[in-house]
Amino acid sequence: MNPDKLPALHDPFAGGGAIPLEAQRLGLEAYASDLNPVAVLINKAMIEIPTKFAGKVPVNPEASEEKLLTERDWRGTRGLAEDVRYYGQWMRDAAENRIGHLYPKIEITVEMAKGRPDLKPLIGQRLTVIACLWARTVKSPYPAFRHVDVPLASSFLLSTKEGKETYVEPIVERDSYEFSVKLGTPPPQARVGTTAGKRAAFLCLMSGTPIDYNYIRAEGTAGRIGQKLMAVVAEGDRCRVYLAPTPDMEAVAASAEPRWKPDTDTHGKCRVNIGLYGLTKWGDLFTQRQLVSLTTFSDLVSEARARVLRDAVASGIVDDNRGLDAGGNSATAYAEAVSVYLALIVDKQAEAMSTICTWSSSTKNELVVSTFRRQALGMTWDFAEVNPFAESSGSLGKAVAAQARVIDLAFSTATMGKAFQQEAQSVVVCNRVVSTDPPYYDNIGYADLSDYFYVWLRQTLRSVYPRRFSTIAVPKAEELVATPYRHGNKEEAEAFFLDGMTRAIRGLATHAHPEGPLTIYYAFKQSDTAHDSGTSSTGWETFLDAVLRSGLQLTGTWPMRTERESRSIGIGTNSLASSIILVCRPRSPEATTISRRSFLRELNKVLPGALDEMTRGSGAERSPVAPVDLSQAIIGPGMAVFSKYSAVLEADGSPMSVKTALQIINRFLAEDDFDTDTQFCLHWFQQYGWKEGKFGDADTLARAKGTSVDGVKQAGVLYAAGGVVRLFKWADFPTDWNPKGDARLPVWEALHQLIRVFKTEGEGGAGIVLATVQAKAEATRQLAYRLYTLCERAGWAEDARAYNEIVTSWSAIEAAAARVPGPQQADLFDT
Repeated sequence: MNPDKLPALHDPFAGGGAIPLEAQRLGLEAYASDLNPVAVLINKAMIEIPTKFAGKVPVNPEASEEKLLTERDWRGTRGLAEDVRYYGQWMRDAAENRIGHLYPKIEITVEMAKGRPDLKPLIGQRLTVIACLWARTVKSPYPAFRHVDVPLASSFLLSTKEGKETYVEPIVERDSYEFSVKLGTPPPQARVGTTAGKRAAFLCLMSGTPIDYNYIRAEGTAGRIGQKLMAVVAEGDRCRVYLAPTPDMEAVAASAEPRWKPDTDTHGKCRVNIGLYGLTKWGDLFTQRQLVSLTTFSDLVSEARARVLRDAVASGIVDDNRGLDAGGNSATAYAEAVSVYLALIVDKQAEAMSTICTWSSSTKNELVVSTFRRQALGMTWDFAEVNPFAESSGSLGKAVAAQARVIDLAFSTATMGKAFQQEAQSVVVCNRVVSTDPPYYDNIGYADLSDYFYVWLRQTLRSVYPRRFSTIAVPKAEELVATPYRHGNKEEAEAFFLDGMTRAIRGLATHAHPEGPLTIYYAFKQSDTAHDSGTSSTGWETFLDAVLRSGLQLTGTWPMRTERESRSIGIGTNSLASSIILVCRPRSPEATTISRRSFLRELNKVLPGALDEMTRGSGAERSPVAPVDLSQAIIGPGMAVFSKYSAVLEADGSPMSVKTALQIINRFLAEDDFDTDTQFCLHWFQQYGWKEGKFGDADTLARAKGTSVDGVKQAGVLYAAGGVVRLFKWADFPTDWNPKGDARLPVWEALHQLIRVFKTEGEGGAGIVLATVQAKAEATRQLAYRLYTLCERAGWAEDARAYNEIVTSWSAIEAAAARVPGPQQADLFDT
């Protein structure tokens, strides 16, 4: 590698562009390619456009004053950021002039302040509305109230902040109702709104009649789901002010008449939930007022582009009439560049302005939660409609300021960047270092979700990038994800993914820089998929298989924290926290085969030293690998042995599968032959005991063990919800357990059920349990001994005692099991 010139980097699955951007910031030329036009545009905005207009002074009239131009340092992207700020603010002000009447301020009257001591000091003041909170409605299924649109509200809570608790109270009078806002401790019913628990989806507010999902879906399909204003949130003096709705407030919202809305169909996972309720086109996800706002913003992007062009020419920039798509860098191209960032601001507004947004009554933040809290679209029953002209979260002004700040502080102009649209299977990386974060098997429908943003970008930027936005929707057929609905079934989808990923990575390995390792980030939430053959596979194993089939050799697998715990998807959810970095190099063309016995012999030579290095660390610079990550990290040196050969041959001459190789490597770390669920539990217990741990850590460990958190949860041995994972103690296991019908019975479950029965029924009861799980008896004893030793070393005396009692009483329990009549064992738990 030339020490005087850093190699260029190419990310063929560029997505959100983090890898190319950081490479550019480190001084490498950055290349980003992706099939998805939304991803391509984002990458152009981050690595290509800033370098094209580096060092340019702003062209807006405010900045053209001589004093401002001479006193400011306009190096890098500062000039571009200043113009985005100026024209973004112009766009916001112009929009308010045109449609601000749809978001009027609210004057606090004496009548409104009755019974509300918090409003009395505000009488006569005009408050800016932050958000309107709506509940969807359906006609009551009860015959006497069929004319009433009843609310489907999941909660009536507005604020749960201590001392400032606020909630909505519905007031029913004969065959009508209205919503009132109350202060103080909310009653239990306020927390669940009109939801019905197990009996139905919701309860009719008028009659208490259950409303099931089938009824709601039928109403939605027929286009009869409406909406009712529950409350309004206004901006007070450094606090939120919650107001009851008035007919005038609803009338203003109903007066909006959009001239256009996106009529493209939703697809795939986007359609699974919302489509059941009649929301089948992208335009269905917005209120009439939101559609008016977003189409107005879109129109203003084009108008702003014309203004930038006029001001750029006036400032002395020559115009050659060549835009960005033609490689221009004069006035026309600059005007288009500014409009790209303005279009992305409109897209950000679209995410903050849909009927999927919700209101957070959290004690920390009372705000509108945007559409994509996770990488999917789920139905929301009560939603929050933000005011884009308020100065709060979700507003246009905030989005403009944030965009300008990112351009100023985050983007680099030190080296060249290039982004283009191309599928990964056909990309030629031209002797560049490759680092990439590819699709995660079937976890996320990127193309399906991207349509949400694409429909608005196409409105604003089709004239700028006609080729990028020539299609009605984002390309989907070629997308490298294992999506059954596109391929007919799971098996065909997996075959498509494996074949496509193999071809893509083979191409990268062939054309990448010969002296640089190929690094692949894989942040994949593990899930099991069963096949008709009875075997099971996971996206993790399938992806590893694709990597090895492409002719690469793994030299390392390292967990890396890549996800913020504070991100919206990570708060109180079972979301992953780590990516696994696969460090790869091309396998030698002269690679030979090796027998299973020789493979095991080589592992026994390599893994002890690798394990010792990982657990010891290396001075202050390198900390030991955490126990929860150790199972993942040890795959690296193990798979380095496996993947350097063209094949590892089983006794019958067939090649060993990746799944088998992973199981063998994990057995070395576990030093036992326990099933994968038990291995997960054992290593989780070693670090956390019975305490809670983060789901992301559990997902990383489960992946390494060849299982999944959901799978272990199905086995009935742990709690996993709200972003936390915790093993059940023996006392937590169900007393009505029947091993005969237990389709997923790990040794861990057998042992702890044995302990539960032993503590309540003694050796005789434990003997009955052992007789029923006789095939797992020896493994159960080994696990008990292993856990006793572990607890004793850790100083967990009470836990150690439970395992010690089982170990020391094992002979007596076995004797009791032997006395259980054989023919009756299958029926022991039927009662």
